[in-house]
Amino acid sequence: MSFRINAGAHAGISLVYLHDDATRTEIAVAPAYGALLHGFSFPVQGIAHQLIDNYLDKTDIDRQLASSFKSSKLSPFPCRIPDGRYHFNNKDYQFEKLFPDGTAIHGLLFNKPFAETGKTVTDFMASAQFSYAYRADDNGYPFSYDCQIDYTLFANRLLQIKTNLTNRGDGPIPMADGWHPYFSLGGKVDEYRLQFAAEGMLAFDEKLIPTGHVLPVDDFRTGLAVGDRLLDNCFVLDPRAGNPVCVLTNPGNGISISFETDGQYPYLQLYIPPHRRSIAVENLTAAPNAFNNKIGLITLAPGESRAFTVYYRVNTNERA
Repeated sequence: MSFRINAGAHAGISLVYLHDDATRTEIAVAPAYGALLHGFSFPVQGIAHQLIDNYLDKTDIDRQLASSFKSSKLSPFPCRIPDGRYHFNNKDYQFEKLFPDGTAIHGLLFNKPFAETGKTVTDFMASAQFSYAYRADDNGYPFSYDCQIDYTLFANRLLQIKTNLTNRGDGPIPMADGWHPYFSLGGKVDEYRLQFAAEGMLAFDEKLIPTGHVLPVDDFRTGLAVGDRLLDNCFVLDPRAGNPVCVLTNPGNGISISFETDGQYPYLQLYIPPHRRSIAVENLTAAPNAFNNKIGLITLAPGESRAFTVYYRVNTNERA
């Protein structure tokens, strides 16, 4: 059996590891920090490559998580809500914790301690389950729900990440979901090639809040070199294009990652940090500020559950 799971630590960060020894692929999950994806490593020409732009050590993650949100689970909303205010079900709400720019950002679970609640290992996969019970901790979101995240590593460097959300309250709740991983394929992002089919791009104001307009942009349908582009944009994916919804490639070393979904993540947010050595590829169920503009917003009835699945498929142009 080539698949296995073990617990360990790296530089003070407690981790759960999923392994496929046949391809020497290792997935690392940090349960104490929102069950974020801390590592996705595999060999390229005999040398281990770390796909995830992660945190150096415990000091780094404690200091940077609430500002970088690298690999964070975005729940119950992604991106920004201006002034942290929204109106839902005839009531006004105000989030307690705001980003330095005055917005509420990237939800409430990114730094919550998830519990490991199950694991399965077979001849075909290794799967670990993590759960957190949110119980109206912030006055701006006085609703209760459960978040369960299943990481499943399959053969040939295929990682499935499934999120299941369940309303545990006695009334309807607003909900959106997403991920915020930064991917490093080696070298500068400028050298990468990016391909995805979009129906358009959401127009943002100066605070990165959608204006309600969709710009007719589809530059990447056949694939383009990233070059010196500055990206911090949200694209509306073309549902007719199917999977993969996005492909990111480094032609220089042959590493590529294909992003596939179950159709529940129709928005693709892309961001390139100033150092340009990684790129955030964020699969989202809803647009930024969905609690106000309602673009993609989900309403969960009491007891209702919704599941959302994203797949990261890595190719190295080498035989496993």
